[in-house]
Amino acid sequence: MSKNSNNDKLIIFDTTLRDGEQSPGASMTKDEKVRIAKALEKMRVDIIEAGFPIASQGDFESVQAVAKVIKNSTVCGLARALEKDINRAGEALKPAASSRIHTFIATSPIHMKMKLRMEPDQVLEQAVRSVKQACKFTDNVEFSPEDAGRSELDFLCRIIEAVIDAGATTINIPDTVGYNIPFQFGDLIKNLLERIPNAGKAIFSVHCHNDLGLAVGNSLSAVLNGARQVECTVNGLGERAGNASLEEVVMAVRTRQDVFSCDTTLDTTQIVTCSKMVSSITGFPVQPNKAIVGANAFAHESGIHQDGVLKSRETYEIMRAEDVGWSANRMVLGKHSGRNAFKTRMKELNIDFESEQELNDTFSRFKDLADKKHEIFDEDLQALVAETNWSAENEHFKLISLKVCSETGETPNASMVLDMGGNEVTASSDGSGPVDAVFRAIETVVNSETELQLYSVNAITSGTDAQGEVTVRLEKAGRIVSGQGADTDIVIASAKAYINALNKLVTGDEREHPQRGDV
Repeated sequence: MSKNSNNDKLIIFDTTLRDGEQSPGASMTKDEKVRIAKALEKMRVDIIEAGFPIASQGDFESVQAVAKVIKNSTVCGLARALEKDINRAGEALKPAASSRIHTFIATSPIHMKMKLRMEPDQVLEQAVRSVKQACKFTDNVEFSPEDAGRSELDFLCRIIEAVIDAGATTINIPDTVGYNIPFQFGDLIKNLLERIPNAGKAIFSVHCHNDLGLAVGNSLSAVLNGARQVECTVNGLGERAGNASLEEVVMAVRTRQDVFSCDTTLDTTQIVTCSKMVSSITGFPVQPNKAIVGANAFAHESGIHQDGVLKSRETYEIMRAEDVGWSANRMVLGKHSGRNAFKTRMKELNIDFESEQELNDTFSRFKDLADKKHEIFDEDLQALVAETNWSAENEHFKLISLKVCSETGETPNASMVLDMGGNEVTASSDGSGPVDAVFRAIETVVNSETELQLYSVNAITSGTDAQGEVTVRLEKAGRIVSGQGADTDIVIASAKAYINALNKLVTGDEREHPQRGDV
């Protein structure tokens, strides 16, 4: 057994708002971070890493805003092992009901030599100094030896023992570059717990990246060997290949209680709703065959599978779809459905409205959609909420009307009317296709000087009358933004997505990470 006395509780540390945001194009506004933080709190996530306060004024304000509204989860801020970083994090976290400072410094030979240009003893001294500084702001301090997966074991033991003595209450072991293999990573955690004399005074945590597709496997191996906190993100979001997926870690532990001697206290019925919110805000679609939250996660096409499930669900399903937030309710909503039926269905989907105005705006969009579609699915309702929130942002540009002509043998043409800062302007252009013509027409009046990096279309539901959800990613001078739009007309959805991205550029919500190499 590990020296850790907290054997029955597995702490979930969500870093969607910090590490997840470091995915190119996943930058979030302050309001979007607050919305996701509230959803994480409703899911009963233990710790929410809200951002990197020293990174920019925008990130500082986002962490501060999350700290002000979250009451039932601990809010965490990341800080390098530098006094200015730690002071900035402490200031941002002042309003929090419960706060944590997470400080880190690299410990692998290659990082210490090539990046920090410091000797091991210097790194150890700085780590101890930073933990003591963080303790001036909170008694909940986490320390991470960055690139621990490639660090020397003897030095890891030395520095971890020293920072625990200095006041660190959580020790996080990151596989920063996703290099480890599950049995190897589990052995590392086991060895640290056995060799470090004061290991029992801290919770041991892991933060695994998915470069080899092993982030969840490494995390679970660590848990089996004594780790009692897992750092993860919704949908496995994160830079490069992403992080350990929250939903997969949580449901693996919950489903296999015959193997794990611990469990989380999460409300797993909130998982799907939270997944869809993160996907809509970041513009990163969830692949259909994604475990737990993918559209096909609980679908059965094989006749043998279908027959087995109909006779006994357990033949081919190891967990209930309802337990993670998928609904079996097939109540049909359409153009004759009233406001109360709409509100009731939204509540069943765990969707809450911040205000009566937001409810009214979403219901209005529902009525407009119901005129185009005979049957409204749950996925349509969730997309409506996302579209209401996209439109709630500061809209410098707004689509008034759009006409597109596309004919065999003829060059497609788009003409439109845009509202630009309160003034209506007309625009038109030819293009290689209808979507290209739309984007070119917008640029004739906007002249954004952006480069289109991604154009993605996903059908929200099945059928020819399905809404299409379009994601557009634009880059300008090193800044990347994503825009989303949804409509039964895919060309209109494309225009909405492009305009949504342009509006984000206009807001000037800068994101500068002084050390992109994360923990």
